[in-house]
Amino acid sequence: MGREIKANPDAAGLNPAQLERIGTHLRTRYIEPGKLAGCQTVVARGGTIGYYDALGLADRERGIPIAEDTIWRIYSMTKPITGVALMQLYEQGHFQLSDPVHRFIPELGGVKVKERGTDGEHRLVDPARPISVRDALMHMTGFGLGTMGVNLSAGEGGDFLHGDHDLESVCASLGERPLDFHPGTHWAYGISTDICARIVEVISGRTFDDYLRTEIFEPLGMVDTAFSVSDDQAERFAACYRRASDKSLKIQDDPETSPYRRPHTMFSGGGGLVSTMTDYVRFAQMLLNGGELDGTRILGRKTVELMTTNHLPEGGDMADFAVPGGYGEVGFDGMGFGLTMAVSLGPARTAQIGSAGDFMWGGMASTTFWCDPVEDLLVVFMTQLIPSGTYNFRAQLKSLVYPALL
Repeated sequence: MGREIKANPDAAGLNPAQLERIGTHLRTRYIEPGKLAGCQTVVARGGTIGYYDALGLADRERGIPIAEDTIWRIYSMTKPITGVALMQLYEQGHFQLSDPVHRFIPELGGVKVKERGTDGEHRLVDPARPISVRDALMHMTGFGLGTMGVNLSAGEGGDFLHGDHDLESVCASLGERPLDFHPGTHWAYGISTDICARIVEVISGRTFDDYLRTEIFEPLGMVDTAFSVSDDQAERFAACYRRASDKSLKIQDDPETSPYRRPHTMFSGGGGLVSTMTDYVRFAQMLLNGGELDGTRILGRKTVELMTTNHLPEGGDMADFAVPGGYGEVGFDGMGFGLTMAVSLGPARTAQIGSAGDFMWGGMASTTFWCDPVEDLLVVFMTQLIPSGTYNFRAQLKSLVYPALL
C-alpha cells in the first residue's frame, strides 16, 4: 500500500454498490445533521484497499477539509501498538507472560489490594499473586480507570498525556496506590498499558517514543505517527470535538493551541499517539498479515496469534470479568480479550455480523479499527468526537461492510 489512498473494489473482492452505502450512511446520519465534523473510512481485503472515503471537515472552524494525510488523535488505538512493542521483546527472550511486573518495576512489588470486610470496612491485604506481564497486557492488573493519572490530572486527554511527568514517575506512583481487585480476577480499563510501555523502556534501555520510532514506525513507513505534532505537520492536524449536553458539537481541542503541539515527556502507551489513516492501515495490515508488511517483519506469525487469542480465564467474555460499571472501547457481550486487543467470540455471542477471531480496538475520540483474519479484511475509521461511546460506529460499519464481501 502506497502513501496515496487508491481504492479498487474489484481487486479487493468487494461489491462497489454495497460499499457506497457506507458513505451514504455516514453522510446522511452524521455529517449533514452536524453530529460529526468529518470522518474517514478505509476497507481493505487481501492487502488491497477496496474502499476509501473522506467526508466533511477536519477543522470546522477554519473550513479545512479532510485530506488523505490528515492527522488524528488515536488515543487508545495506541494500545495495540504498545502491545506489539512489548511482544517484540518477548520474541527476544526477555520475559514470559507469567513474569511479575515488579521484576521490571520494583515499586509494584509491594502493592496491596483494597477489600471490603464482612463488617463493611475497607482493609488492605496482600494480593493473591503478583501482577503479571499478561495482566498488564489485559487490563487485569487491578488498576482501573480511577487510577488514570495517579495523583495527576485524571483521564485520557488531560494533563496525564501532556504533563511534565514520564512513564517512570507514573509507574512509581502506582506503587503507592491500592489495587481495586486481585490481579487476574477482573477486567478494568485503565492505566495497565502504560505499565507495558514502561516495561519496554526498562528492557530496551530507551525512551518509549524512541523505541516505537525505530522498531515499528520507521520499519513500517508510518511517517506521521508520533506523540506530538510538529510545526510542519500543523496544518494537517484535525480539530477534536465533544458532544455537548444539547447534542451540538463543541471544540474540545483546537489544533493550533493543542498540547500535542508541544514537546512533552509522557509517552503514554495507553493513549498518547497521533496518526494518519495511511499509517494506521499499514499497522493493521501488518497484524493481519501475521506480523509482516512489504517484506519487513515486525512480529512472528505465532506471536500475532498469541496476541489475538482470547486470554480471559476459561474462554469467558468481557461481560464475565469486567468490573461493574466498567468501560471499554467495545461491547462486552461475546467479546474476549487478547494482549491489548479485544477478540470476537463469534456472531452468535456478539449479536453482530462478522467472524470469530476478529480483533479490534478503538480510541476516546471515536476512532476504531478491526481485522478479520478469516476474510483477510481490515477496516479503519477515523473521526474526532469525544466521548467514544456516543455512537457505535464499529457495529454500524460491520453491518455495512460484510455484505460487500464477494
